[in-house]
Amino acid sequence: MSDTIRVSLAQITSGEDPAENLELIDTHARAAADAGSSLVVFPEATMRCFGGPIRKFAQPLDGEWANAVREIASDVGITVVAGMFTPAANDKITNTLLVTGPGVEASYDKIHLFDAFGFAESDTVAPGSDPLMVDISGVRVGFATCYDIRFPALFQKLGDLGAQLVVIPASWGSGDGKIDQWTLLARARALDSTTFVAACDQAEPAAAEGSAPLGVGHSIVCSPTGQILGQLDATPGMLTIDIHTELVDAVRKSLPVLQNRKHFDA
Repeated sequence: MSDTIRVSLAQITSGEDPAENLELIDTHARAAADAGSSLVVFPEATMRCFGGPIRKFAQPLDGEWANAVREIASDVGITVVAGMFTPAANDKITNTLLVTGPGVEASYDKIHLFDAFGFAESDTVAPGSDPLMVDISGVRVGFATCYDIRFPALFQKLGDLGAQLVVIPASWGSGDGKIDQWTLLARARALDSTTFVAACDQAEPAAAEGSAPLGVGHSIVCSPTGQILGQLDATPGMLTIDIHTELVDAVRKSLPVLQNRKHFDA
């Protein structure tokens, strides 16, 4: 296993045109590779921003949009994580993370759906059920999406599975105190799981109407002790951080919360 992985978080504002959003992926994947990263993370809903008729944009994982992302990842020689929407039963879709790159091919369906703050994701989206763990450049990487960050048990499970880093693409809803919650939750989940957390949000859009979660920026990387290693502001940008995974083992020896926790019956 590798001790270090360089990760870039591409804090973009995706729009309503999936083809234009592919151009954002291409540009930022190349910039991440130029920065020496082997993993570039894009936000939830990179394929198409929330708001409006999402269902008509859904494509299968072997569809045109996902294949275009694969081609970019292959051409650049980097692993790409990007949020998209795939068809599901009962005229619904799944909120899916595509994970693709050299020797890497996987996907994660968002487990916890955002039925909060006046938005009902479950009206159109079917939930996933299974955590995902992937080896990327010798590092064990787990995945979560946006609202998942509010649920410690998922992150503890990923820690149990051996995660050293958890990646969290998001399109975080705006509102009073929401940026503080985002930062607090990222740090808390790093402590819960004793993993690094790399949480990539959509940049704050220039204008937003309605209850659709469109992003507040402030993408963040935290250490297993909850230390903030880097964070962006609300505007588009890219954050590149070296993750030194040997710290995970050291923290788990001195602070064995996964080992010490008790399990309670429901």
